[in-house]
Amino acid sequence: MDEELREFGRRWAEAERRGDAAALDRLLTEDFHGVGPRGFVIGRDEWLERYSDDWLIHDSFDWRPVQVRRYGDAAVANGVQSQQSTYDGRDVDGHFRVTQLLVHDAYGWRLACIHLSPIAEPPRVDQPEHA
Repeated sequence: MDEELREFGRRWAEAERRGDAAALDRLLTEDFHGVGPRGFVIGRDEWLERYSDDWLIHDSFDWRPVQVRRYGDAAVANGVQSQQSTYDGRDVDGHFRVTQLLVHDAYGWRLACIHLSPIAEPPRVDQPEHA
């Protein structure tokens, strides 16, 4: 996998873990949208606002890309996001299968879309992923 894409994944996960809306602001495209684990869709501003006034707090946040495929100035990353978090005081811990659509523009790699699907059981580290 391209080192730039690996680095993007590290920066994105660290910004999410810290709740760093300013860093995320630089990592998301202007027309970014996210599909949450229950099917809701939120835009860029709403995604960033989750961190205002400490609504979303991560005690831990881990992103392990399973596969990244590059297509010119676009890439698709599939991985597992594991988190211990609260949102508005409610427990939102979980493990999610995640698909990210990344695009390369004048600002470098940026996240255009993310889709999360809950995983009933966390994947075992010693068990290989299947495509």
